[in-house]
Amino acid sequence: MPRKKPRFHSLKKLNVRQDWSRWSLYSLSQQRAPNVTTKTYFQQKWAAKASTRAYHGEQLREKKWKRQFKRNLPAVVPMEHKYLARNDGSEQAAGRGMGADTEEQKRAPPMTPYMQMTYYPLERRLDTAIFRALFASSVRQARQFVVHGLVHVNGKKMIYPGYQLNPGDMFQVEPSSVMFATGAPKTRSSLARRITKEKAAARAEAREQNPPRPPPKTTAVESTRDEPTPAELKKHMQALIEQVDELLEEDVKAKDKQKFRTFRQSVKKAIGLWKTANPETISTLDTQFEFLKTQIAERSATSSKDASTVEPLISEEDQAKLREAFEKLRLETEHTSAWNPKRNHAAPYATPWRPRDYMSAFAFIPRYLEVNQNVCAAVYLRHPVARPGLAEVPTPFHIETGQLAFNWYLRRR
Repeated sequence: MPRKKPRFHSLKKLNVRQDWSRWSLYSLSQQRAPNVTTKTYFQQKWAAKASTRAYHGEQLREKKWKRQFKRNLPAVVPMEHKYLARNDGSEQAAGRGMGADTEEQKRAPPMTPYMQMTYYPLERRLDTAIFRALFASSVRQARQFVVHGLVHVNGKKMIYPGYQLNPGDMFQVEPSSVMFATGAPKTRSSLARRITKEKAAARAEAREQNPPRPPPKTTAVESTRDEPTPAELKKHMQALIEQVDELLEEDVKAKDKQKFRTFRQSVKKAIGLWKTANPETISTLDTQFEFLKTQIAERSATSSKDASTVEPLISEEDQAKLREAFEKLRLETEHTSAWNPKRNHAAPYATPWRPRDYMSAFAFIPRYLEVNQNVCAAVYLRHPVARPGLAEVPTPFHIETGQLAFNWYLRRR
């Protein structure tokens, strides 16, 4: 019987992966220094190698990574031009053997974490660079973008995820794919839908216990007798927006939400012109709102009921006014829907666009990349190096874990 393949994310064996997920975030919070008391040196190196390989280049086979491993780790020493211009080097030997050491000589320089650079060859890979530039939510998704022909390097399509970037190379990803990868998904999970329905039921129960005051209805007959002031009309429109927001929080279909958002924009515009508002405008907005609510009620009714037998709820004149209003709004927003992703309701990600969940913990860009999020392009400036107190290869592991992993591959080389 073939051996069962282990799960990519598991709570039994916590592994930090190169993706934006709650499992990686939990595994990251549980990271500890390696156990050096009860394990042998061989076991320590093996555990460090297993945990680091689960994060760095987990999409590669072990043999392929071993061929890329290098025992020479790049590092730099910072040299201050002011200090070099002021001194000629003789001050390094001043006071030696005479007990006249300066404060700068007594102060120990920060340690250079050389062995945290063990996996620096993997940072040159195209798929890893796309993930580091925040153009994909995981390395595997970045690899998929490359294979599907959505990535260009120096203006040419590149379909090889293992392409080794050189200093000065510019890579660009399709903007729609980046928004899909880094944006919140439109289709939520069953658990999220159930929680939304429970919250909607709780809000409905709270409204039944404390019913809100209905907004005053303004009719043509009442307007001739006692015409309301513009301030009262403004309050009525604000109450109308609150009702629209409550309906948007319910479990409503996407197309209905799109209509309510368009109606909300028209009410906002009317609120901006509240000083010149008149009761006829308010009555038209009320009619639109009632018409939208009746549409939802008709869709939620039994499917066996034929739509042709339903009597019209509003007059034909009001329906013609509604058609004209919606056509006007459609023409106003049609020219912006092609370039403004916030109004692209046919996109697979949520609109208006918002970041993917658990993104903030992984949203950082290393020093060796220069990223332009507006055009979804980045430049690979140089190879990552180690500096005093800093290793430019992003890694979530303890410095001792990196040392043990480097020693494992150094012995096996």
